[in-house]
Amino acid sequence: MRISEIHIYQKDLPIVGGPYTMSRVTLHSVQTTIVKMVSDNGIVGWGEVAPLGPVYQPQHASGARAAIAEMAPGLIGESALAPLLLSRNRDGLLTGHNYAKAAIDVALMDMIGKHYGVRVCDLLGGAEQERLPGYYATGIGSPEEIAELSADKVAQGYRRIQVKVGGRDVNIDIAVAKKVWEKIGGKAQMIVDTNRGMTASDAMRMSLACRDIPFAFEQPCNTMEEVASIRHQISHPIIIDENAENLNDVLRAIAMGVCDGFGLKMTRFGGLNAMATVRDVCAARSMPHTCEDTWGGDIVAAAVLHIAATVEPRLLEAVWTSGSYIEENYDPENGINIDRGYFNLPTGPGLGISPDESRIGERVESFG
Repeated sequence: MRISEIHIYQKDLPIVGGPYTMSRVTLHSVQTTIVKMVSDNGIVGWGEVAPLGPVYQPQHASGARAAIAEMAPGLIGESALAPLLLSRNRDGLLTGHNYAKAAIDVALMDMIGKHYGVRVCDLLGGAEQERLPGYYATGIGSPEEIAELSADKVAQGYRRIQVKVGGRDVNIDIAVAKKVWEKIGGKAQMIVDTNRGMTASDAMRMSLACRDIPFAFEQPCNTMEEVASIRHQISHPIIIDENAENLNDVLRAIAMGVCDGFGLKMTRFGGLNAMATVRDVCAARSMPHTCEDTWGGDIVAAAVLHIAATVEPRLLEAVWTSGSYIEENYDPENGINIDRGYFNLPTGPGLGISPDESRIGERVESFG
């Protein structure tokens, strides 16, 4: 089975109740890039990547499409049953741009799963769980607003709430954390996420002011070096997210001792196969982590669930998808949705979804 066609689509995903605000970015919609890969025997694989605009990290939507278009001609005719060799070929065609390579990797794994009649999670080692815990991420808001939202999500079944802070007066963020804990204390795990939006001194101030609140601090500062400077002076566990862009970053963070776990985004690492390697490194060092992505629709969500299902339950903190913030499913029958705070792992071959092509936006380039 060989790759015979690659098609690239772009689509806007408006944010329900937007904008969605973090310390470094405000979003009204997110542009996603979808890849349709077709084999010479007619099997279709789907991939997707949706960076959070051009300033969140060094990835953006037009860059994803340009990078995929750069690689696509060199992938036509290649074996669709050799993901390692195809990965090496991709790296020979384009340096970097792991996020764009991720869309190709996901489409390939979807295609392989359909070819063999198995789920992607089976190709990645097998599912530990069929029902996976989700978490809810708030935007930035006032103490009362975020506390009420958090309490509502806990009532809906979420057992992990991520509270966004940073990019403003740290005293407001301290008040948010205290108000949220007042509402949900003991009912759900609480994460405070600055998305790199605090200085080291502000992160220390927040941790000291909230020493009696057992939250985990996610990516409190912009760099690992800044995190390292406060690591032994604060009273909360630290999660590294944006600083972990590849396997070397994960190894470096562990070696530096700057964190107690990771927020792992599948497309940032280059796809499902790269994510599986990081999963195994985390297992070797007993590092708990989430499985998630920056944004995207059913395709990204399904891929995230498949890799999450293979993680040891003791190390899987939770799963996040953007499904709670967008209005539609690409697959109206098998789309990915959360149910009382949990996701059900798709059951069909490959990713387990079949996108309706009328729902995936505009086709912008084709190869093959």
